[in-house]
Amino acid sequence: MNLLTQINDKMSGFSKGQKLIAHFITEHYDKAAFMTASKLGTTVGVSESTVVRFATELGYDGYPKMQKAMQEMIRDKLTSLQRIEVTKSRFGNSDILSNVLNQDIDKIRRTMEETSKEDFQQAVKAVSRAKTIYIFAVRSSAALASFLGYYYSLIFENVKVISNYGETEIYEKLFRIGADDVIIGISFPRYSNAAVKAMTFARRRGAKVIAITDSMTSPLCSLSDYVLIAKSDMASVVDSLVAPLSMINALIVATVVELDKEVEQTFARLEHIWEEYDVYRSKSEEEQN
Repeated sequence: MNLLTQINDKMSGFSKGQKLIAHFITEHYDKAAFMTASKLGTTVGVSESTVVRFATELGYDGYPKMQKAMQEMIRDKLTSLQRIEVTKSRFGNSDILSNVLNQDIDKIRRTMEETSKEDFQQAVKAVSRAKTIYIFAVRSSAALASFLGYYYSLIFENVKVISNYGETEIYEKLFRIGADDVIIGISFPRYSNAAVKAMTFARRRGAKVIAITDSMTSPLCSLSDYVLIAKSDMASVVDSLVAPLSMINALIVATVVELDKEVEQTFARLEHIWEEYDVYRSKSEEEQN
């Protein structure tokens, strides 16, 4: 149940202090989502323990769980200016480098805990057997599509990366998709309408649909055969895509293992081409310099 709905349903039974917390969260949940229990208590004029009890009253296993619920609720709704304001409140004059890196470490850990290993394995099999692989992402997620597309294009013959096109062009790129194909849709808050429409189109055409997204509440999930959860977060106006990139790395590695000898032969041919056309600097060239 949505956090604000829970608060509204229980409002009449709250104590005076709990009602202060409830009203603040209802009116300023974009700010409350990144406050500690102590700071939220100070802001509304109650004790930290009252805030913790409030979270428990709503059914959460401690304040951090309620805070995560608030963060999930707002991430796809904040404008760029609101993100900057939240970032100032969140980091202030702290050691930004250490904080951001530690948060990325935490997102990779949470990705390991929350993604379905069964969906991951089935996604790898679907990709390995597909006639054509479509990779769809727009805006900041387009960089992830480009990375995945580069390596999959080395492994497979038919890979199509669709990113940053107009809506009409998207359907022109997808109109041949069918039951023998796979589409990998990548989207994180704020979720892309174009990704939802593209995956809906592909699903209707009978293609296998794989989502790489941040939460089971993502609009991509209901459209997908397999969901790969990779936790993301906002760092000011930019999105942290460290965990999604790790998920994509794992997808590429698992595909190589799945195809085994076939991929070995492909890369053996590529190595000959790279050597023949002097693509990479050789060790002898580096020693001469």
